[in-house]
Amino acid sequence: MTREYTPDELLPLSGIQHFLFCRRQWALIHIEMQWQDNVLTVEGKQLHERVDDPFFVETRRDVVISRSVPVASYTLGLSGVCDVVEFTRSPEGVRLPGRGGFYQPAPIEYKRGHPKRDPVDEAQLCAQAMCLEEMLAVPIPRGFLYYGKTRRREPVELTEDLRRLVRDAAAEMHAYMARGYTPRVKTSKACRSCSLADLCLPNLQEKTSSVQTYIRRQIEQA
Repeated sequence: MTREYTPDELLPLSGIQHFLFCRRQWALIHIEMQWQDNVLTVEGKQLHERVDDPFFVETRRDVVISRSVPVASYTLGLSGVCDVVEFTRSPEGVRLPGRGGFYQPAPIEYKRGHPKRDPVDEAQLCAQAMCLEEMLAVPIPRGFLYYGKTRRREPVELTEDLRRLVRDAAAEMHAYMARGYTPRVKTSKACRSCSLADLCLPNLQEKTSSVQTYIRRQIEQA
């Protein structure tokens, strides 16, 4: 039997991207409530501010475009906001209030940079689609990622492997949250661009380095 979470147990859907990028980063943000901006996160916020307008609905021929659409899944235990949801007229879609016919939904997520090697953005998009599926009772086979650097919209097929990644990540996030668990550091190249590097202190906590070793290394680098 599939468990259903309560409204108070829902975790931020956007955390999926943080969690798959770095579980420690996710825990610092969502369990320890720590955050620090850098130029990358500021640029990302500015991009979303230009996109997000909860009162904006646009119609282009057979497409209805809604912005800042709130979504939730009580089976995944996630809630959040879709940047954009496009509803395209289709006999396999759903009815929209005040409009004739049926419309197929597809979420669109906006990102500041380029497509990434790991499917962290795709997982966040898939989680949005899975929330919409639960809310609207309609299959959503694909969505889109728009990247600010390339200014292109990339189609994403929402495969079963991607859905399994979302389900596993959501379950693991809830397990960490229930334990109040923050993982130890696992350093990688991604640490260089992480906005929480000054809070995480990966060089201090990696392996078994002592405080004295860390201080000496910093002095030598200076």
